[in-house]
Amino acid sequence: MSAEPVIHLDGVSLTLGGRPILDRLSLEVAARGITALIGPNGAGKSVTLRVIDGLLRPDTGSVRLAPGRRAFVFQRPALVRASAAANVALGLIPLDLARRERAERTEAALARVGLSERASDAATRFSGGEQQRLVLARAWAMQPDLLLLDEPTASLDPAATETIESLIVEMAGAGTAVLLVSHNLGQVARLADETVVLSAGRAVERGPTRSVLFSPRTAEARAYLTGELPWTSFAAAS
Repeated sequence: MSAEPVIHLDGVSLTLGGRPILDRLSLEVAARGITALIGPNGAGKSVTLRVIDGLLRPDTGSVRLAPGRRAFVFQRPALVRASAAANVALGLIPLDLARRERAERTEAALARVGLSERASDAATRFSGGEQQRLVLARAWAMQPDLLLLDEPTASLDPAATETIESLIVEMAGAGTAVLLVSHNLGQVARLADETVVLSAGRAVERGPTRSVLFSPRTAEARAYLTGELPWTSFAAAS
């Protein structure tokens, strides 16, 4: 764990619609590498990302982030009615880049996700998987210090998933801290350096990914991991 984490949550609680979602959640995320956030439905994973990004304000507790740029990729792509290139360039506006650099970053990002030939196509004509690749291209072009990912490959086929995973690894290798929410435990095993297990709005276990996935220490983590039948088969074959 870095001495100065990029994310520090301390005793964060949040109730939505009368239902407790986060319960005195304390969490630190390293300033480099990929951290996965896993757990059962309703554990508070996506809400945690929104609290970190400032989209939701906790009832109690504190949220501290290291200075720097951040990008958030939602499970459902957030795009405007414009071309693919315009959607990527949109994320670069706050960076106040020269026109040439903005164009170069846009072109490189589209190439990286295999969408160069569709740069002028309307984003609304893209399939769901293509739209998610486009959103990842926009995040990659921004070169963020922190990247928040909420099930980024949930709607993608295996080939597109591999492309996105390669992009995530590349971004992390370039120095971006990544916090990934995923139900795909094979993906977590492939990508994450550390993994945090949420249960009922609390972080019940964290550690190196292989230790958490294959040798969970807590009853909550064991219950979640053994309940994921495809993952159980995968683990047995590993």
